[in-house]
Amino acid sequence: MSRLVEKRTVDMQVIGEWVEPQSRVLDLGCGRGELMGYLVQAKQVSAIGVDLDFGRISACVRRGLSAYQGDMTEFMRAFPSGHFDRIICSRTVHELNEPAGVILEALRAGNKLTVGFVNHGFWKNRIGALLRGRKVRNAVYTTRWHESRPTNPLTIADFEDFCREKSIRIVRRAHLLGDWRTPCPALPNLFAGYALYDLARA
Repeated sequence: MSRLVEKRTVDMQVIGEWVEPQSRVLDLGCGRGELMGYLVQAKQVSAIGVDLDFGRISACVRRGLSAYQGDMTEFMRAFPSGHFDRIICSRTVHELNEPAGVILEALRAGNKLTVGFVNHGFWKNRIGALLRGRKVRNAVYTTRWHESRPTNPLTIADFEDFCREKSIRIVRRAHLLGDWRTPCPALPNLFAGYALYDLARA
């Protein structure tokens, strides 16, 4: 199993534990449908994904999954409040032009929201940027600058401050070390490489 596949597997397992069986799920930035396919199989959910990339949407359709190509915020606005049992935004929030707007709209259209992101405050990211003066590249940020799109690198501290400011309730959280597998026992903003949050309206 490759490092990338292993990370995706752990990510899916944590999210899968939070998703209720046979629930209605919307996957924002669904990519090629790996997570949706896993949830359909493991939890028998009714899932739909949305992504801007036509090639990724086509991959979802080939998997037999429902997916929509377009803007995720506009897509969510077509649904009444609380239509989805859970909306998932995994590894997507740092690429959004208006992450706050997407998160708040997701909390309107869904009863619960799962957000997962790479922690830019991870200690190796801090040291790498300080000593090398170049884009961080390590086990957490594996790609070179021209291969990645983190337009809004954020930290765990940033995200929890945002939740407090917007009165978003953190139901539960999972912080993983730089191997994306081992739970982080303390000081997650420094030592966690990846973070997952289960959110609800206050």
